[in-house]
Amino acid sequence: MNSLLKILKDFPAYLWSGWGAIASILLFIAFWDAGNQIYGDLVLPSPLETFKTLMSMLQDESVITEIKVTLYRASMGFGISLLFGSALGLIAGFFATASMMSRPIVTILVGMPPIAWIVLAMIWFGMGDETVIFTVVVASFPIIFVGALQGTRTLDGDLKEMADSFGLPWHMKFFDVYFPHIFSYVFPAWVSGLGMAWKIVIMAELLATSDGMGASLAVARSQLDTPTALALVVIMIGSLMFIEYIILEPIKREVELWRS
Repeated sequence: MNSLLKILKDFPAYLWSGWGAIASILLFIAFWDAGNQIYGDLVLPSPLETFKTLMSMLQDESVITEIKVTLYRASMGFGISLLFGSALGLIAGFFATASMMSRPIVTILVGMPPIAWIVLAMIWFGMGDETVIFTVVVASFPIIFVGALQGTRTLDGDLKEMADSFGLPWHMKFFDVYFPHIFSYVFPAWVSGLGMAWKIVIMAELLATSDGMGASLAVARSQLDTPTALALVVIMIGSLMFIEYIILEPIKREVELWRS
C-alpha cells in the first residue's frame, strides 16, 4: 500500500519529466505534415485531417466496441503470456536441467513466423477470439520466458550465499534480495512482450476475424480510406504508449530505486 501511495505521489513529477518525449512526438508530427504536403492526402493525410477523423470515430459507439474487442483479446493473450512466461522462466532459471531443456522449445517458438501461427490457429480454432488469443500467447510467451530465465540465471552467487548465511526465509530471499535483480530483466521483457502482443493481435484480427481494430483496418484498406486507417494506427500506438508510459513505467521506477 505504501509503495502504491508513493507511486501516486510521484506521478505528477514523472509526467513533468516527459517533456522530452512530448517534444519528439511533436517533431514526428511535423515530419508527418511535411510528408502530407509532398505526397498529398491520398497517400498520407495530414495530421489535422487524421485527428479530425479520429475524434469523429471515437464518437461512434461501434468503433468503441471494436476497440474494446481488441483490448480484450490483447489483454487476455498478454496476461496469459505474462503469468506463465514469468512463472516458468523463474522456475527454469533456478534449475539448470530445466533451463537446458527449455532452450530448443523457446527457439522453435521464436523462430516460427507469427503468420504461420495464425494460419495454424485458424485451422485449429476457427475464425474467432481463440485464434487471436492463441497467436498472441505463442508470440509473447518466449520473450517473457527468456527475460525471467536470464534474470534468474544471472543472480550473483555471493548474493545467494549472503542470504543463506543470514538464514533468511524464502519469501524474504525472493522479494528483498532476488526480486530487484530479476525485475530488471523481467520488466523489459514484459514491455517487449506487450509490444509484440499489440502488433500480433492487429495482424491476427486483420486475417482471421470480422471484428476488432484489425478487421476495421482491413475494411479501411479495401476502401482506400487512408484517414481512417491512420486514425486506427493512432489509436493503436496511443493505447500502447498509455499502458507502457503511464502504467508500467512508474512501477518500474519505484521498484528500481535500488539502482540509484
